[in-house]
Amino acid sequence: MKNRALRELKILLVEDEENLARLLKEAIGDNFHSFTVAKDGIEGIELFKKNKPDIVITDIMMPRLSGLDMAKELKKINPDTPIIILSAFSEKEKLFSAIDIGINKYFLKPFDTDELLDYIRSITPKLANKFIKLSDGFVFNKTTNSLYKSDKYVPLSKNETKFLSLLLNTKERIIDDNLIKESLWSEEVSDERVRTFIRRFRAKTSKNLIKNVKGVGYRLAFNEN
Repeated sequence: MKNRALRELKILLVEDEENLARLLKEAIGDNFHSFTVAKDGIEGIELFKKNKPDIVITDIMMPRLSGLDMAKELKKINPDTPIIILSAFSEKEKLFSAIDIGINKYFLKPFDTDELLDYIRSITPKLANKFIKLSDGFVFNKTTNSLYKSDKYVPLSKNETKFLSLLLNTKERIIDDNLIKESLWSEEVSDERVRTFIRRFRAKTSKNLIKNVKGVGYRLAFNEN
């Protein structure tokens, strides 16, 4: 039986051995929302920035950029993303390097795919609470501050991301024009600019995502399920 929480996760596998990558994807890939494969560290960084995966699984020895060097770069982008190392090497210096970088787990090849899946299951509860389900099929990832619509990434501007985070972080989850102005702009702006901003935000997302609270302000619409 598949773990429902796993179905929310996006996995990035970085592995230059095509056969191993294919076998691993076939063995556990269906458990997740998505399971993307990169062939080396350079492509791994590109796909990490593009897809914003929840967990990275990587080999160490790869062309162009090693798994450890890639992991260093990924931790700079998002230090909270768990990284799992797969390697045929067991030298102490590589293990120590992995620890220094902040690698979460180290599996030596050959490894049991069930053990790998069990480990991912064990860390899933820590990851699951970062997803907030909104109305109209929108999901917000609190860790990466990313918005998705029916599993597709929705690019937001810096101020649009601030606005959405503000709605989520405000205790009452209702914000007025003054709070929006103070939080989003460093200069004085008019009420009309705020209304234009919200109108454009709705056009990019959904008219049902942001609700007007008459005489008070705005709030997010959440998934009722």
